[in-house]
Amino acid sequence: MAEVILVERKSAVLTPSSLACLAHVPTVNLAAGCAHECRYCYARGYLTHPGEGRVALYTNTLVKLREELRRKRKKPTTVYFSPSSDPFQPVPEVLNMTYDVFKFLLESEIGVAFVTKGRIPERHCNLLAAHAPLVQGRIGLITLDPATAAAFEPGAARPKVRLAQAADLIGAHVPIEARLDPILPGVTDGADCLEPLCEALARIGVRTIAASVLFLRPAVIGSLRRHIKDKLMLDKLLARFASSEPLAIHAGNSRVRALPTAARLEIIDRLKSIAKRYGLEVLVCACKNPDISRGSCHISGRWPPVTRGGSQLGLFPS
Repeated sequence: MAEVILVERKSAVLTPSSLACLAHVPTVNLAAGCAHECRYCYARGYLTHPGEGRVALYTNTLVKLREELRRKRKKPTTVYFSPSSDPFQPVPEVLNMTYDVFKFLLESEIGVAFVTKGRIPERHCNLLAAHAPLVQGRIGLITLDPATAAAFEPGAARPKVRLAQAADLIGAHVPIEARLDPILPGVTDGADCLEPLCEALARIGVRTIAASVLFLRPAVIGSLRRHIKDKLMLDKLLARFASSEPLAIHAGNSRVRALPTAARLEIIDRLKSIAKRYGLEVLVCACKNPDISRGSCHISGRWPPVTRGGSQLGLFPS
């Protein structure tokens, strides 16, 4: 169980993102750190990361959010959760905050978009279903193999749980897409992994996959070396980066170590070929892959350009 640190948020709740895919949507982090402890998580390198095994919950989020919205002449139409901390991580304090904040936004007729690898509690699912037209979600899923998932995402929900709750939400008319991010070179990039994953997603009614191949930062390399006990698997993964290239990505205007362009294209093309057989669309984010994509991964959902009251979708209405 993660250590929960209760802190007060000093900055604004609704914040902009440097990602082009989130350019028109305010974002919210309910906490810093995540109990899913994904070994590949890029947020490990952020200055705000509280350290492994710790989650810093911003206790005054709802109060500040109410104040911020009260001061605005027009409300935002959609809010995205969360750039660097899962709203459905297995921490009761975070889950309670997620429920309260989601409920406030949805009852205020403000749309909610989220990405999660967690188990969504029943009361949260009921809330999302009750406001289905105002909700769009992404379920993160890199493999169906429980052993691989446990090695790289030890605190996340099991793959079959994520599939089941995605199916339930789709059945409740909540739009749900899948996020294969990251694809792990040498581990989850083969047809033996991608084929059953695409088949399972198509079977439950998913129609779109957003995908990106793993890139490395020093904090991620350190995490992988500390935690991946299967050294054969780890060596196979890291060996693929022996000829890696520095890549300037638009995610935080940073530089990372990435597979060569041709190698990433090969993986993405393999996924697209398999996905096509199951009627699945594959989106590749240009924020993380500026050399191979010009498109958006639509991480904050795909909302109508004209929304409630006829107002345009905007970032921070004044």
